[in-house]
Amino acid sequence: MEYSEVFSTWRELCKAEWDSYTKHLFVERISNGTLPKTAFLTYLKQDYIFLKHFSRAWGLAIVKSDSITDMHTCSKVVHALLNEEINLHIEFCNNEGIPTKELEETNEMNQNLAYTRFVLDAGYSGDFLDLMAALAPCVFGYGEIGMRIGASQYSAVYKEWINTYAGSDYQSLCCEVGNLIDNSVIRKLGENYSTLGKFKELTHKFKTATLLERDFWEMADI
Repeated sequence: MEYSEVFSTWRELCKAEWDSYTKHLFVERISNGTLPKTAFLTYLKQDYIFLKHFSRAWGLAIVKSDSITDMHTCSKVVHALLNEEINLHIEFCNNEGIPTKELEETNEMNQNLAYTRFVLDAGYSGDFLDLMAALAPCVFGYGEIGMRIGASQYSAVYKEWINTYAGSDYQSLCCEVGNLIDNSVIRKLGENYSTLGKFKELTHKFKTATLLERDFWEMADI
């Protein structure tokens, strides 16, 4: 899925890393329904923690924004995270006998710490584009995974999770974030952005975040 020209460039420059994330065994076992429920619940509990940090990072993006249009898009992402994705995690865990209190008391695993602190540091120490490069793999990766699995003959075991990311609401959000990144990169770096040293730095951040996403799947120990 071509959500963004900048994203497509990053993905091509980091193809091996991107494939190791979006085609990880964890993802494939969600698709065919063979992922153990215990592994999925471990992932959901850690992802619940992650989404809280991710929401803070997108809130920081509002602070780093230099246009009302960008601020509006970042605000929309924060709203989707807090009112849709996080609620999905709570509902699924509650249905599996895991109360919200237990979610709140979940210990954050090392892979989660590494990823969330990397993203937040990119925002605190860098500029808006640095933060976007660190945030992009999660947004676009889940969109691409959802779209790919949703278009296949997938198992119904994790249908709700798949439908969330394959659905039109999430896919539209990916396109909005893609436009945000494209417009911001061109506005700040110019049409020839791919030749600049700054873009190489952004690509490195994108690659690092992609590898941290891959490692996130492995917390479930499948």
